[in-house]
Amino acid sequence: MYIRKATVADAKGIAKVHVDSWKSTYKNIIPDEFLKKLSYDQRTDSWNRNISREGNYVFVAENNEGEIVGFADCGKRENNNINNSGDLTSIYLLKEYQGQGVGKQLLKQLFLQFEELGFNRVFVEVLEDNKTRYFYEYYDANLIKSEKITVAGAELNLLIYEWNNLNQVLSKC
Repeated sequence: MYIRKATVADAKGIAKVHVDSWKSTYKNIIPDEFLKKLSYDQRTDSWNRNISREGNYVFVAENNEGEIVGFADCGKRENNNINNSGDLTSIYLLKEYQGQGVGKQLLKQLFLQFEELGFNRVFVEVLEDNKTRYFYEYYDANLIKSEKITVAGAELNLLIYEWNNLNQVLSKC
């Protein structure tokens, strides 16, 4: 497995992972009608913008054949007003690559980026029914807040976690 910084040329591969992983991760969480409407083309356009956006850091995981099988991104959300802090905005893997340490490698890369940026606090938002929350908890994320959100007409619980010891996370990776 190879982890590297994404380029605009990776947008299509990231979009495929994004759509496919959402369909498997959020099945029975987010309404099927919403998941069925997810589009590779739409997500490719979105990832072209995300990769190019200043202050956003995107990394990809490639398998031995050079195919993108996962991605992660981080930066600082517009609504994050806390000094020296950032946000882990996503880690997604194709289902067949989950549980093989790829997420751990991507997490490590994000936390190295946070360290380089001088952040000492990191936040991540995750739906309560998304099993990924246990991954974040394993890496010592602390639940600080829960709020109700609506996605495609479904009311869901959004959990907000915080890390305030980047070295602890990096040593565990």
